[in-house]
Amino acid sequence: MSDKFDVVVIGSGPAGYVAAIKAAQLGLNTACVEQWLDDKGAVKLGGTCLNVGCIPSKALLDTSHKYVEARDHFAEHGIKVKAPAIDVGAMLKRKDKIVGQLTGGIAGLFKHNGVTPIEGRGKVLSGPRVEVTNSKGETSVLEASNVIIAAGSVPVEIPPAPIDNEYIVDSTGALEFSEVPGRLGVIGAGVIGLELGSVWGRLGSEVVVLEALDEFLPMMDVQIAKEAGKIFKKQGLDIRLGTRVTGAEVKDGKVTVTYATSDGDHQEVFDKLIVAVGRRPRSEELLASDSGVSLDERGFIYVDDYCATEAPHVYAVGDVVRGPMLAHKGSEEGVMVAERIAGKPAQMNYDVIPSVIYTHPEVAAVGKTEQQLKSEGVEYKSGVFPFVASGRALASGDSDGMVKMLADTETDRILGCHIVGPSAADLVQQVVIAMEFGSSAEDLALTVFGHPTLSEAVHEAALAVDGHAIHIANRKKRK
Repeated sequence: MSDKFDVVVIGSGPAGYVAAIKAAQLGLNTACVEQWLDDKGAVKLGGTCLNVGCIPSKALLDTSHKYVEARDHFAEHGIKVKAPAIDVGAMLKRKDKIVGQLTGGIAGLFKHNGVTPIEGRGKVLSGPRVEVTNSKGETSVLEASNVIIAAGSVPVEIPPAPIDNEYIVDSTGALEFSEVPGRLGVIGAGVIGLELGSVWGRLGSEVVVLEALDEFLPMMDVQIAKEAGKIFKKQGLDIRLGTRVTGAEVKDGKVTVTYATSDGDHQEVFDKLIVAVGRRPRSEELLASDSGVSLDERGFIYVDDYCATEAPHVYAVGDVVRGPMLAHKGSEEGVMVAERIAGKPAQMNYDVIPSVIYTHPEVAAVGKTEQQLKSEGVEYKSGVFPFVASGRALASGDSDGMVKMLADTETDRILGCHIVGPSAADLVQQVVIAMEFGSSAEDLALTVFGHPTLSEAVHEAALAVDGHAIHIANRKKRK
């Protein structure tokens, strides 16, 4: 194996493996350093997203949703089944099979494109060079014309609830429960907490979500967040806002959690406790003192708009840099950097990155929220269309939620779209494309949408922006 490469990528998550493949496709001799090993001691590609994050959690979400459909909704379709039962072991086996298929797929893509996988932990040296320490403790140095840091992130731990990987777990441990907890506590009502709480709640756990903030989903549009909160409550999630966890003690196979609210101190006892208070960049032991790469006060690597660090020919992408910790954001940054290294004038539009919570219904958004536009003093107009007025949603028995479109009052340019409802993740992507091309709400309103489809809700929301919706009564617009 050569120890000289045009590009060395540290990390093989969505940001890293995509950057490596793209660089290799552009004719650059590329290596990807990854320290994660499988149970056979081979390099395990895919990072957190494929192994213990996005993909396995979606597999469990899908299984648990199908279980609820069979248990609670088949009868209304005239489908008679005996009372369904969940086989947790089989569910986890399916999840692992999907993960194995995808991580193996990346290995195949590396081989096809000529990317060299290297086992070990990478550290950026001056030069640039990359020091690699393998699982045996052996150290080698790779000469690199360019380095792309894609080290990812790790769950945030909190002192009041130390992880023991048995009763108190992080997001990784929550994917491996061998049985459905009778009573489940979740610290954090963000994306991870809601998704994992939904999985086990659907399967029979009594789920209590403890959130320190007084607002629910503050990063989302307020109207959408309120609607989502109502739906989750109806589904049985007990979401308690303004609760600050002060301690967690494991005794006799139970977890006693103490927390403080505005009216005093409280206790709850759970069979399992998930700590899901966010993630932080994996930047420890990543940079040599002479690397020339700087970290900010939160541990993120400092980069410019093109993901270049302060060190020449060293770049950083994904969760380890500023911006939302989203796999697709990191992937596109990886593509941009690989293309710039190859001499192409690539750039990325950070204003149109979609975000999704994969509960059911899904919650998805792109662009500005209504509260952001108000705080920025932007004159805007909005259109809302509920899924209960969608023929396809009603026919599918999946009509909770709404689509909300925001547009500039003067130019009509779409400024944001926020959805809670069926297939929200896929529907919002239509608006992402429209915003990428600078479309107006009228552009979408004049576009022909197939009938009956869920997409018509996006069409109607765009029509509603100017009071022209067909399938709901339009609100009178202020003059």
